[in-house]
Amino acid sequence: MRRTGTLVFVAAAALLTLLMTAHDRIPDIFGLGVALDTAAPWLIVPVPLLAVLAVVCRRPAGAAACIAPLLVWAYTFGSWWAPTATAAAREAGTVTVVSQNLFADNSTPAATARALAATGADLLAVQELGGTDRAPVQRILDASYPYREERGTVALWSRFPTSDTTVADVGIGWQRGLRTHVATPSGDLVVYVVHLPSVRPTDTATRNRGLRILSDQLDSDPAPRVLVAGDFNTASTDREWRSFAAGFTDAGPQVGPGFTWPAAFPVARLDHLLLRGLTRTGSAVLRLPGPDHRAPTATFAFPAR
Repeated sequence: MRRTGTLVFVAAAALLTLLMTAHDRIPDIFGLGVALDTAAPWLIVPVPLLAVLAVVCRRPAGAAACIAPLLVWAYTFGSWWAPTATAAAREAGTVTVVSQNLFADNSTPAATARALAATGADLLAVQELGGTDRAPVQRILDASYPYREERGTVALWSRFPTSDTTVADVGIGWQRGLRTHVATPSGDLVVYVVHLPSVRPTDTATRNRGLRILSDQLDSDPAPRVLVAGDFNTASTDREWRSFAAGFTDAGPQVGPGFTWPAAFPVARLDHLLLRGLTRTGSAVLRLPGPDHRAPTATFAFPAR
């Protein structure tokens, strides 16, 4: 009986270890695979509880078995909490961007717009711009930014001239993506603002298709310097993220995992800033009033000429 109890703890620890290392190989049935991908960093939570229970039940071998998932988690996700660089003050010649899903049911869109303007960012990429939110957000941001580009429910406000704006396809029946040129003092830049389809328990294929379509566009874009900002509805640990847009760097936070959703207690990073041909000099995540997503922000520099 005692041997059986120990085996239960060892098996539970082994299962957690397996899920941490191979979560993206679990079949995605009814969205469970993608949900497991998103939850992967949180699989550490039951480990100390399992260890304590093993000690209480006097199963030392079971408690020792919990070391394995702890080490695997530390190796896989622990680096997220280790600073990669010291956040630098903004330097001359750099550009700062903030990306924010405004939230279609936002009850205070004007407060969100004022908070966005107060960031002082050079570029503001917004998603879910529509309905009654559109007019107050436009009015407030237009007062601080001379250039605005919109396509459907996404928009870009810029301190620098924009041109040649087109729709970016994200695999959905209405416009939720744009591509535009931005003429910064440091050089020309192509900016995408995107909002990928949502993931639902019965439908992850639509999101996956949107990622593939957008990835093909980005891979074939001839621009040497590209920024992609938006709500990808895709966690950093998602099985589809590894193969998305090779050659781009996710300008994630310098300290911490940079989770962005839900805003009150974020558990996943669904919003991303991707760079190609640019160097990140600083990054963070902001919580602004109103939206259900937090806002990733990054400062980047152009390569030396």
